[in-house]
Amino acid sequence: MAEAPLLTYRRQARNRATALAVAGVWAAMGFAWVFWDASSLVLALPALFTLPALWDLWRNTQSSLTLTREALSWRTETREVEVPLRDIDRMRMDTRLDLSVRMTVRLKNGLRLRIPPQCTPPHRKFEDALTDAGITTERHHFSLMQ
Repeated sequence: MAEAPLLTYRRQARNRATALAVAGVWAAMGFAWVFWDASSLVLALPALFTLPALWDLWRNTQSSLTLTREALSWRTETREVEVPLRDIDRMRMDTRLDLSVRMTVRLKNGLRLRIPPQCTPPHRKFEDALTDAGITTERHHFSLMQ
């Protein structure tokens, strides 16, 4: 029987926040076009910035991260990685200026593996699960250089 994971995190691109953000931008552009007589060329620029979000909503890409007592694994649309816990030296968590947290797995052989942003779970919950698994964590706040 398979052991229950310490942490499982799943994310899909088709979510309410993305849909509301795209709808809000397009509503603002429609308002500007109708009431302010904004040029369609001027409105094309913000429309271009919504294309990646629209593409994600259409494709609904899936990503996940799983931590068990044996391994840390993550999966995106194009990549799947599994790292045995015995190979992990420590986990580095960098809080960036936009308040996102970049997570890097430091291996005992010196290599670094960056966990993709779409796979990163809430950092406090993840840090607690890593501590339970016996993995050392490092926190670095607002550093411009790594």
